[in-house]
Amino acid sequence: MARYVTTDIHGCLRTLRRALEEVIQFTPRDELYVLGDYVNKGPDSKGVLDYLIQLQAHGLAVHCLRGNHDQELLDAAQGRTAALWASAPDRAQTLRSFGVPTAAAIPEVYIRWLEALPYEVELPDFVLVHAGFDFRQPPEQMRQDHHTMMNIKHFTFDASRLQGKRLVHGHVPTPAAEAKRLAQTHAQVLRLDTGCVYRHNPELAQLSVLNLDTYTLHQVPNCELPYPIARRPA
Repeated sequence: MARYVTTDIHGCLRTLRRALEEVIQFTPRDELYVLGDYVNKGPDSKGVLDYLIQLQAHGLAVHCLRGNHDQELLDAAQGRTAALWASAPDRAQTLRSFGVPTAAAIPEVYIRWLEALPYEVELPDFVLVHAGFDFRQPPEQMRQDHHTMMNIKHFTFDASRLQGKRLVHGHVPTPAAEAKRLAQTHAQVLRLDTGCVYRHNPELAQLSVLNLDTYTLHQVPNCELPYPIARRPA
């Protein structure tokens, strides 16, 4: 059995399928942890959700966490925010993948799935979360601050707050070479978002999948058909 982690799919279904089916050849004996941000920016948000839901329905050990983009889509669908979610082209592309005119029209099956997503997973040797923690907070508060866990971009790591466990997170696009260096050195903080969706950023444009048992980092280049949102804003 192998334990894998990946993150920040952002609608890149073709790349995700290639990573799981061709590169790591994920099997029913393995476990997969996906750290959120399934939707927005990329071409097929609905397809990514369908694929993950299907894997779970077939009994595969696929554990999905909640990311900030998943929360934004959920909030929009349930009318909990008056703010616009994402940019206008981004919203249009995401809604087009679902075949609906507004977020409120997204089918209930996806809303229920998003609502059930946890914010973190704790393993015997790792803590997995979408973005990170505010380590300045008391430990109990730190791990209940869900907004920060989905959105923080900068933090000073304190291993004592996680009982010495390593932290694995996504959310902040990290050059693929840097993510590989962190894995090779068994760093205390492993950053896995290598900006798969940003196919026109040469230092990014990879979906990273980490084997937690060997620290092998598989990086799969974006293989989507052309789509409009493909470069990270400066």
